Amino acid sequence: MKYLLIVLVVLIVSISIGLAISFLIRNKTKLKKKRYIVLFTSIFSLFIVFVTSISYLSVYNKADKSVKEYLKDSENVSVKKISNGYFFDGKGSDEAIIFYPGAKVEYISYAPLMHKLANEGIDTFLIKMPFNMAVFGESRASKIIKKYNYKSYYMAGHSLGGVVASSYAKKNDLIKGVILLASYSTKDINDKKVLSIYGSKDGILDKKAYEKNKKNINKNLVEMIIDGANHSQFGNYGLQKHDNKSTISYDTQQNVSISYIKQFIFE
Repeated sequence: MKYLLIVLVVLIVSISIGLAISFLIRNKTKLKKKRYIVLFTSIFSLFIVFVTSISYLSVYNKADKSVKEYLKDSENVSVKKISNGYFFDGKGSDEAIIFYPGAKVEYISYAPLMHKLANEGIDTFLIKMPFNMAVFGESRASKIIKKYNYKSYYMAGHSLGGVVASSYAKKNDLIKGVILLASYSTKDINDKKVLSIYGSKDGILDKKAYEKNKKNINKNLVEMIIDGANHSQFGNYGLQKHDNKSTISYDTQQNVSISYIKQFIFE
């Protein structure tokens, strides 16, 4: 919703500017044909929206160099590049997680978390999103589900990625559960089991929206709060703007999350 409001504000401002310029042109040239004014205003407004959108989307949180080692095969995990991301193929064969990254975060930032989960027996699919925004690629999980044959699928996501992942889960009966990392569901998914994990130091998660939307997940909710964890350290991309510093390490935050996810899926 926040991103739609940004686009709406930009559109209103650009149209206002376009109308003002058109008015000035009309007064100076005494051009009375309204269609030219409308055409100019429309073109100018679309140009401003395009430039603003590109500028906004081109700035994102880049993955740390540490993620490179997790994009390689290990003793127990085979890492495969797929059309829209990476497949981390570990010891498991029954359950798989399809993961949607947070907004404006380079998707490979979550490679360490995905690799570690695969090493623990849960195969994972890390999905690359258009413009690093999951809202533009909600249905990308469908390709995975059609191509691979797992007994159970779980949608998962961080921040906005979790909101979009839960929205997809709402529409697909093949999804057994949803895993939310510092996120919430705006859709009623009480027919799915849900694991919600966030940190006590999270400075970005909208707690009011989280509590308001709890009604959508309360029926089968398992909620875990990691003491000392923040918003950013579910991925490896540094400290996100407006987030609080954590009092625990990346590894600790991710390893605790993995233990909760394993318990949620296997028990």
